[in-house]
Amino acid sequence: MLRDMQKKETTSLQVVCFKIGEEEYGLEILKVQEILKLPKVTKLPKSASFIIGMIDLRGQVIPIINLSNKFGIKEVSDHKNLRAIVVDIQGKKVGLAIDSVSHVVRIDSKDIEPPPPIVRGISGKYIVGIAKVDSGFVVILDIDQIFSHEELSSIPGK
Repeated sequence: MLRDMQKKETTSLQVVCFKIGEEEYGLEILKVQEILKLPKVTKLPKSASFIIGMIDLRGQVIPIINLSNKFGIKEVSDHKNLRAIVVDIQGKKVGLAIDSVSHVVRIDSKDIEPPPPIVRGISGKYIVGIAKVDSGFVVILDIDQIFSHEELSSIPGK
């Protein structure tokens, strides 16, 4: 995604910015299906540590993923105040539990730096880049790369 943007100097990306702990992250707005206050979550026994459980969203069962656990970030808020960003990851509808949604911002490609060398390992594969915005930095994520094939197949749902 970033490589394509860097080919054209005048391109920009609309990003939904959200917080996990004290850090700000972003997802391309076209990947976001909806944002909601996290309703009651039904826990699943023996599921992966990053799976909080399942919710019923207008008759559709949606697994809820705790991005704090997935990223190894200390949780700041309790589960009662979480929000969920519903996304489609390789054909599977998933809710990403986050602390809060801050805003939507348009970021020019020139303001997005590639991930620094320190994160280019496993975690670097799902970081598109680091964007400079008025409030500081936003880590832009590639939602399709966050989970390995094995992790994605362990997430219940369609």
